[in-house]
Amino acid sequence: QLQLVESGGGLVQPGGSLRLSCAASGFTLDYYAIGWFRQAPGKEREGLSCISSSGGSTNYADSVKGRFTISRDNAKNTVYLQMNSLKPDDTAVYYCAAAPSYYCTGYALRFYNYWGQGTQVTVSS
Repeated sequence: QLQLVESGGGLVQPGGSLRLSCAASGFTLDYYAIGWFRQAPGKEREGLSCISSSGGSTNYADSVKGRFTISRDNAKNTVYLQMNSLKPDDTAVYYCAAAPSYYCTGYALRFYNYWGQGTQVTVSS
């Protein structure tokens, strides 16, 4: 069964950090660009960051640039999202998704074949 599984979410105070993981099973991530998205209640799913299949190219939405860092370890078939300086507005369900492309091609949902089930991140004091 082909799937992505996110982990690492939780409750954190403003200014804190979390590292999310996205692990693949049933297929190798070597040939996929990976994106991280989030969706807050009542809002559309928002693309945050993307990393190319080799890890050599990354990009970030303005809302997280300078605070979030995406990385990958293809040997572990896992992609990470390090989130620092978290704010209450970062509260959402976070998803990873795989696009069958060596390079990031944007955050349109139709580009991504596989999605994880999401992990909740809550930033609150």
